[in-house]
This record gives sequence, C-alpha cells and structure tokens, in this order.
Amino acid sequence: MGSGKEGRKKPLNPKEMMKTKKPSSLGPRAPNPESKFKKKNKWLNNVDKKKKKNDSSDKVGAKKPKPQAEPIPPLQQLNFFLDQFQSANNLQLSSLESDSLTETLILDLSQGIDQEVSILGTQMKAAFGPSWKEVLCEGQLMEGKIDPGNPAVLIISASALRSLEFLRGIRPLTRECPAAKLFSKHMKVDDQVSILKNRVNIASGTPSRIKKLIDIEALGLSRLSVIVLDMHTDVKGYSLFTLPQVSGRILGLVQELLSSTTSSRRYPDLSLW
Repeated sequence: MGSGKEGRKKPLNPKEMMKTKKPSSLGPRAPNPESKFKKKNKWLNNVDKKKKKNDSSDKVGAKKPKPQAEPIPPLQQLNFFLDQFQSANNLQLSSLESDSLTETLILDLSQGIDQEVSILGTQMKAAFGPSWKEVLCEGQLMEGKIDPGNPAVLIISASALRSLEFLRGIRPLTRECPAAKLFSKHMKVDDQVSILKNRVNIASGTPSRIKKLIDIEALGLSRLSVIVLDMHTDVKGYSLFTLPQVSGRILGLVQELLSSTTSSRRYPDLSLW
C-alpha cells in the first residue's frame, strides 16, 4: 500500500485549469470576434453574386429583350398589306378597288410591324387624341351616340391565344369597360351575344367568330374607328393571311369592315401590328 503522498494528485495551477475547463452549457456564450467577419464576407459574396447575375445579361448568348420595330411609313405599310392580301388569296385587285385604298387608310403612328403588344394601349391613346379616355375607357351607353355591341377598336388575330395576348397588353384601358373576347375557344356564341348587349369599346377575336357575330347582328360596326390586324408570324411561319383555316375568311371580313363607312363617317383606320 502506497504512502498518502503518492496517492494524492498534484494540484493544477490556474493556467492549466483554464486549458482543461470545458465551457458551461448554461448561460450566454462569449461572442466570437471571427463570426462578425464571416457574416460580413458572406454578405459581400451575395452582393457579388447578384452583380454577376445582372452582368450576365450582357454576355454572348444571354436572352435579350426584343428590339423595337423600326417605324414604317404608311404607304409602305399599305403596300405590304395589299401584297399579303392578294398573294394569300390568289387574287388581283382591280384598279378601281386598289385606287380606293390609299395610304390615308393606314393609321399613321410611326409604328413598325410585329411590335410588342404591350405598347398597343399607348398607340391607341395617341390614335384617339384627347378623347381617348371617353372613347376607350368609359362604360356607360349613350343613347343615339354609343349603342351596345359597337366597339371603337376591333383587333383581329389568327388565334385565340394571340387575341388574349393583345387584351393583356391593353388591360389598363379595359378596367371600367371590359373588352369583348370574340373567338370560339372556350367561348359560346350565346355568351358573346350577351356580352355584346352592353357597351363595348374594344373587341379582340378571330375572323370566323367575328364574321358570325356580324352576320347575326350581335356585333355592330357603326362606331368602328380602328381595325388592328395582327401580322405576327407564328413558329410554323403562318400569319393572319396565310393560316389555311383563317386566310379564306379574312378576305370577306376585311372587305365588309372597310365598307362599313357611311355618308357621315369615313373608312376605319387600319393598324398593322
């Protein structure tokens, strides 16, 4: 049996006790000065990542916004319209017919063809001048002046999807007086007839349904001032004048719309989009 001195442990000095002492699980931990620098570095790294992400739009191959269409003079737009009109329908207008279609028929807003639909609202405001709000936004019928189902602007597209795209572009103008959707996809003729019993400032649709609603006298043309023709070409290369199921109907429709003038009202303006 060893002596008492040998069995006793040698007491640790204060420095050694500090090295071996484990931190208490109770109470607040002492702040680590390095954590502040880590947080700051992490924040700076996030800022750098955002900056690089924004700068990446300038790199080759990055998706860029669609360039604004170059303005086309009215006469050039008219010639383009007539060429498309005649070639798609395999016909030649007579001199009497072509002479009646002058460049004054084209709405001159210094616009291009196949533009972004988001600027259509701005262009229509310019077309109607100071009275744009009264013509395009107000929703009350005016006896003897504004009859139900007679839009001031009629947008003609090759498909329901394009019609809806135009309506999204002019949404700020249709809050008080909703636009009429004149296409066959998910829309019944009877429902559209009901809609056209109210004031309609703007209507957007496809040639076949528009023609049908005119024939049954649900859609009126007495107030028509601007016809927007969608000249957009889809991924298959088809447009309003070349899509097989549409091109055959657009000829008669455009002729009817342009002949809707009266002795007190001139031709509606054409806007090629």
